[in-house]
Amino acid sequence: MNVRGVEMNITITKPETKHTKAIAKICATGWRQTVEGVLSENYQIENVHFWYNENKVYHDIKAGTYSHIALLHDEVVGVIGGGMTGENVGEIFVLYVDETLRYKGIGRLLLEALTKQQLESDATEQWVSVQEGNMRGIPFYEARGFVFQGKKTTVTETGEKQTSLRYNRQLAE
Repeated sequence: MNVRGVEMNITITKPETKHTKAIAKICATGWRQTVEGVLSENYQIENVHFWYNENKVYHDIKAGTYSHIALLHDEVVGVIGGGMTGENVGEIFVLYVDETLRYKGIGRLLLEALTKQQLESDATEQWVSVQEGNMRGIPFYEARGFVFQGKKTTVTETGEKQTSLRYNRQLAE
């Protein structure tokens, strides 16, 4: 992969349990950046501890929740997770790229790999939730044909309101 004049040897592959620590770190860092200044430090710590602890990530890799990783010289630099949430409905659960390598096409490659997998499972549409105000994620998905469908506000365990924006796009082979 040649990106902006920089030679990058990116490989998209299925994650293995040996990638657990790197996936946990990329996801924890990426998620915290999406809610920085929106949700309290206390909630961020609790959420990261629940979703991105190494034991949970290990089991989620085994279960196939983390669908693909991006490797640069055998180092995990990005991850995507998703699955089928309905008969013809694919969902993106997570998509994070190492912050030092963002905007170089890695996220696009990960999304393409998951989309291909979901098309093979007969998905005709794909959904994603993006934290309100996430100016890394929103433009990324909109540029790839995702259309805003609505807001979903939940109350966290710490009593804070968290608002996700729901996007979808139609898939065609």
